[in-house]
Amino acid sequence: MNEKELILAIETSCDETSAAVIENGTVILSNVVSSQIESHKRFGGVVPEVASRHHVEQITIIIEQAMEEANITFADLSAVAVTEGPGLVGALLIGVNAAKAIAFAHNIPLIGVHHIAGHIYANQLVEPISFPLLALVVSGGHTELVYMKEDGHFEIIGETRDDAVGEAYDKVARTLGLPYPGGPHIDRLAAEGKETIDFPRSWLEPDSFDFSFSGLKSSVINTLHNFNQRGEEVKKEDVAASFQASVIDVLVGKTRRAVKKHEVNQLLLAGGVAANKGLRHALEKEFEKTNVDLRIPPLSLCTDNAAMIGAAASVKWRKQKFASYDLNGNPGLDLEQQ
Repeated sequence: MNEKELILAIETSCDETSAAVIENGTVILSNVVSSQIESHKRFGGVVPEVASRHHVEQITIIIEQAMEEANITFADLSAVAVTEGPGLVGALLIGVNAAKAIAFAHNIPLIGVHHIAGHIYANQLVEPISFPLLALVVSGGHTELVYMKEDGHFEIIGETRDDAVGEAYDKVARTLGLPYPGGPHIDRLAAEGKETIDFPRSWLEPDSFDFSFSGLKSSVINTLHNFNQRGEEVKKEDVAASFQASVIDVLVGKTRRAVKKHEVNQLLLAGGVAANKGLRHALEKEFEKTNVDLRIPPLSLCTDNAAMIGAAASVKWRKQKFASYDLNGNPGLDLEQQ
């Protein structure tokens, strides 16, 4: 076993092909990301078959580049880690099979990582995290509140019952005629607009930490259709500001209650929607005068990348929780079973 723990991590769960080398779970030696956004933009969303083909074309090149930038060889590696799920099954399989081939060829341990665990542990790459903590996970496929009493322990205390927040952003953006991915465009427009429309807030049951955004999404779409039918001008920036205000109200409100109930001193923001400036600002404002240590990762670690997978894999490495060669892509992988 090497004195230094060096993990090669691979991420191919959706439309980014990424490989990274992480030292001791905290230091990024390389983090190479190849995005497919331009390819999927004309379809208005990710096409699974197209994503898989891009991963096949890019995976070897990206891994070689990550190893070169880290200035190491396969013989230096402690383990190879890969996103096992959730994600698009065809995309996951490209990364999983690449990782299995490397593990077998170089006789090194194989580690399967949950994609959301990766997003949470992205914060570990900035500064150490402390337990117990709460993580607000917001992405295209996930909206969850996760309680962690210790390293590697995940308890989902709230999750979306329908659309994930990123999914709602993309669908509203499409209705507004904005390009894919919609989140950054709505965030930018919202900063220019005013909250002139009172869109609904879905709080669900009084004690629930679950989320629901389908009603809000439908309300925005219906409002836009009504504007069009009446021949009235739509101020896109005001619609964006009103929609985003509703989303942020619910996310911040439920997070505030969860932090109080579970008595945590650290709150992590995680996932692609963590790049949203409106949400970042609202959370900072909410917790600035409290004793809660709010951690928000830099933009480069919010979107899908392999460095975060390497950080999460380090926990499994220390616990010797390795995968066998029958590791498979698992689109429905359970975070709480990690």
